[in-house]
Amino acid sequence: MDKYTDFASVYDILMGHIPYDEWADYIEKILKQDGIDNGLVLELGCGTGAMTRRMAAKGYDMIGIDMSEDMLSLARQRSEGKEDGILYLCQDMREFDLYGTVAAIFCVCDTINYMMSEEELSKVFRLVANYLDPGGLFIFDMDTLYLYEEVLGDNTSMMSHEAGDFIWENTFYPDEMINEVNLTLFLKNGDRSYRKHQETHIRRAYELEVVKNLLDKAGMDMIGVYHELTKDEPRDDSERVYIIARERYNSKKKYV
Repeated sequence: MDKYTDFASVYDILMGHIPYDEWADYIEKILKQDGIDNGLVLELGCGTGAMTRRMAAKGYDMIGIDMSEDMLSLARQRSEGKEDGILYLCQDMREFDLYGTVAAIFCVCDTINYMMSEEELSKVFRLVANYLDPGGLFIFDMDTLYLYEEVLGDNTSMMSHEAGDFIWENTFYPDEMINEVNLTLFLKNGDRSYRKHQETHIRRAYELEVVKNLLDKAGMDMIGVYHELTKDEPRDDSERVYIIARERYNSKKKYV
């Protein structure tokens, strides 16, 4: 069995606490304040398409990219019968390829934190800048060091659901600013037995100055950094921040 199959099947359960509607409203507000009322918009790391579908419902022509075909299979199933026109592409966000530019790109649910090095982060930023329309927006969120160090730390948590039991074991590595999560799923079969699935997720926190410098090198200006779902400056106890960057128009830009 593909290692992502079990995880994809319960992904939306694990993400049940995510306020997708609020996230979509927040991103829509930012886009419209910048005059982006419609047009092509790309979501990086779209997973099962929860945000992609919501933004499509708001009138945007959506493209969703994810590296897991299992996730995208679920996303496509949930779009069946709906005329949402979403194009789902199975690609790695560090190497994604489009046929042209888009008005905006967004990436949420701490997906950017899965970039393990400044080099990987730089690759994503350069591709984003390359495929944005002149002056287009890039909106993304990031988990903070505070979340990894003070909230998750080395703690273990558990959740029970009718589909099974889920255990998260967190380990924090301060020198690398890395959060490692060992996730164990005990998924119910139809005969009272369980099947066990394990995987590890590793995320890294970045100082905002590093992010700003990498955006600058990629050809984008960081025009806003906010505490989650607000227009307030990040706080010492912010667990998630939103960052808004604008493509710095370059007439010599070429598709890579």
